Amino acid sequence: MSLFTIAGLILSTLACLCFYAASPHQKLWAKAWPSGLAYTACLGLLVASWLAFAQDMRPLTTAFALVTTLMLALSVLPYVGALVSGRG
Repeated sequence: MSLFTIAGLILSTLACLCFYAASPHQKLWAKAWPSGLAYTACLGLLVASWLAFAQDMRPLTTAFALVTTLMLALSVLPYVGALVSGRG
C-alpha cells in the first residue's frame, strides 16, 4: 500500500473524528467541540484526503475509497464513544 493511500485513510478518519466531535450527542469528550472550528477542520481534512488519494488512484477510485472510509469511520465512532464513556 502506498504512503499516499495510508495518508488518505488517516486524513479521512480524522475528518470523521472532527465531524463527530462537533455533535452535541458525542460521547468521546465531556462536551462537544465548537462546531464552526470542527467543521472547518473536517472540510480541510477531507480535501487533503482527496488529494492524497488522488496521487495514487483514478478519480472514480478515489471517490469510492474516500466514501467507503467515511462510511466505516462514521459507523464505528458512536460505538467507540459508548465504549469509552462506559455507557452502552
